[in-house]
Amino acid sequence: MQMGLVGLGKMGGNMRERLREAGHTIIGYDTNPELSDAEDLAAMVAQIDREPQVVWVMVPDRVVDPVIEELSGLLGEGDVIIDGGNSRWIHDSPRAKKLAEKGIEYLDCGVSGGVWGITQGYALMVGGDETTVAKVQPIFDSLKPAGEFGFVHAGEHGAGHFAKMVHNGIEYAIMQAYAEGWELLEAAGHVTSVRETFNSWREGSVIKSWLLDLAVNALNEDEHLDRLAGYAEDSGEGRWTVEAALDLAVPVPAISNALFARFASRQDEGPAMKMIAAMRQQFGGHAVKDAAAGPEHVEAGPGEDPAHPAEQ
Repeated sequence: MQMGLVGLGKMGGNMRERLREAGHTIIGYDTNPELSDAEDLAAMVAQIDREPQVVWVMVPDRVVDPVIEELSGLLGEGDVIIDGGNSRWIHDSPRAKKLAEKGIEYLDCGVSGGVWGITQGYALMVGGDETTVAKVQPIFDSLKPAGEFGFVHAGEHGAGHFAKMVHNGIEYAIMQAYAEGWELLEAAGHVTSVRETFNSWREGSVIKSWLLDLAVNALNEDEHLDRLAGYAEDSGEGRWTVEAALDLAVPVPAISNALFARFASRQDEGPAMKMIAAMRQQFGGHAVKDAAAGPEHVEAGPGEDPAHPAEQ
């Protein structure tokens, strides 16, 4: 296929490369001219010479609507816009209806995979009409991991971003559990190697996971996480998950407690937050605070500009 891709940060840039390696023609646009294949959105769309014209938007939630508004003036009947960022699901149905007035089709797609997706593939959760999904299926098939799983047509407009929101809420809770366990092991003087204890859980244990692998990666780089401050940001999805749970009267104590723990980390440094920060840097390339350099110093993740944090 041919496709335009707006936003070439760590996620978008890696997605462009994975799709190109799969044989697709991807025309990328980014406000950073060193990354961009076109000088502006109009020039990007002009290079998509097959119908339907498909554009994937991979930008922060705060700028999705202006980008889609501009694209809606450049695309036409039967063309497709995909919002693949961490957008709030309640915005998807109104966007779809507004675009439908111009005959433009819309999909919302939650994307998980962080900086590793370029080689491991991305988990994709899509919301929208089945006929529109079918138009873009070759792109989804190339982005997802090899094998049976990694892609779901989750439902109608908003379902993709809702599923990704819940995914990220679960991620908060799992990370918090690992972090609290790490802090407890560190506090126990008779456990001689916390790193090797974590490492031993990676095979045969019921709590083995990719996040555990990434925690061990972080401990291999900094065994006691001495270089990290116990401070962890939240990128929005945890808050939205808790808000949705309140609206639906669904108890989510583990997810809500993990979110509140991050809030607490910004007031008084907690050792467990060092592990949260370490895992976030490992899977998403998120910036971290250097414990030695003071609270104003931010260390970028792999390939990251501290002024432009990771999308995921």
